[in-house]
Amino acid sequence: MPTRIDAKRKILIVDDDVACLSIVGKALAFEGFKVEQASSGQEAIEKMNSWRPHLVLLDINMPGLSGMETLKILRVRDEYVSVIFVSGRSSTEDVTKGLDAGADDYVRKPFDVLELLARVRAQLRIKDLNDNLKIANGKLKELVDIDDLTGLYNMRSLYKKLDFELDRARRYKRTICVMMMDMDYFKKVNDHHDHLFGSFVLTQVGKMIRDNIRKVDFAARYGGDEFLIVLTEIDFIGAQIFAERLREGIERRTFKSDRHEIQLTASIGCAVVMPSQINVDSRGLVRWADQALYRAKQNGRNRVEFFSESQK
Repeated sequence: MPTRIDAKRKILIVDDDVACLSIVGKALAFEGFKVEQASSGQEAIEKMNSWRPHLVLLDINMPGLSGMETLKILRVRDEYVSVIFVSGRSSTEDVTKGLDAGADDYVRKPFDVLELLARVRAQLRIKDLNDNLKIANGKLKELVDIDDLTGLYNMRSLYKKLDFELDRARRYKRTICVMMMDMDYFKKVNDHHDHLFGSFVLTQVGKMIRDNIRKVDFAARYGGDEFLIVLTEIDFIGAQIFAERLREGIERRTFKSDRHEIQLTASIGCAVVMPSQINVDSRGLVRWADQALYRAKQNGRNRVEFFSESQK
């Protein structure tokens, strides 16, 4: 005897046959599923958007939007939903056509209710495996994109994210800021201490950056002791306040671990642009921030400098 399914599983039955809706609905409800019904493809699409079922039992022959047309719409959605065709079309050609169209299974009418329930459970198990795989792949991608020392992004993923934000800022006529930050005289950390302490300092700096940026912002370890910060939807004054707060926070901080301790400063170069007015891509914007950083080092370090048009 199969175990009862928990009530979180949602199944949508789509059929213009009232008797079929009643029989299948009662059987699924008895098994512990949450059940919703639709008598047309259009109604099914509307319930998909509002109710988001885990599985759809879909008839092919329906007035208006057919089962095949409904399936085509479902398959372009980002969130995958399992679909079982339940149809009176029983020829091999019909079954083949339904499966090739993207259905996960095909049940012929008239059907055995116990067999239908078994097929439903099988498809939900497969969906669970696919969902778990998607989650695992997402975590794996995150591991690839994240610098394990600082918890910030690495440069592998940064330019793609920055190009996306530039497009968004261009579309909505918003300002974006890129900051390049370099720890001043970081070489002395490794020269006068050990590399483990150097790694500890970079870890703490990464945490300071993460604690200061908003959810809409992001940052990356650019390489060595250089960091890149992207602030979205921010004006010049806001960028200036952020940069000075971060610089001052680092200057006041005593980095201490076991018997090692040190005080450091940082130089920051900023480029603030409105992409709808200035044509620049992600690499160009990073290059402008880097030029501003170079000027901050030239002017004595432990300071913030902004890129200007005269530096082009």
